[in-house]
Amino acid sequence: MGSEFEMSMMGELNFFLGLQVKKTPKVTMISQQKYIKELLSIFENESSKIIDTPISTTTRLDMDEPGYLVDMTMYRGIIGSLLYLTASIPNIIFNVGLCVRLKSNPKKSHLKDAKRILRYLKGMQYLVLTSTLQETIST
Repeated sequence: MGSEFEMSMMGELNFFLGLQVKKTPKVTMISQQKYIKELLSIFENESSKIIDTPISTTTRLDMDEPGYLVDMTMYRGIIGSLLYLTASIPNIIFNVGLCVRLKSNPKKSHLKDAKRILRYLKGMQYLVLTSTLQETIST
């Protein structure tokens, strides 16, 4: 590959596309802790309380729901950021998918639900995906 492309060795991989990577001899760990902290700061949720579930089970997200319209740019920013987080936190995929459907006409209640997912992530920011490396034994 080195003959086809110009390559350079920059050291051990620590960050890649917003993912924090830590590698030990037996385990590779991936997290987005720094990215979550930045999101909480950008969307002014760093002082909010942590919650246990991303969206309440009784919540109905409806496009025709009455209510005040909110800034579409901010709502789309939150949703886009949450979609990126699904790479390392797969348990929010369904909830983010519910919010994505409403990005063309977000209401105040929809923004509240999107921010609720951010509050959930505040408690999950130390979640790490791990992959154990197994040695192959040839006989």
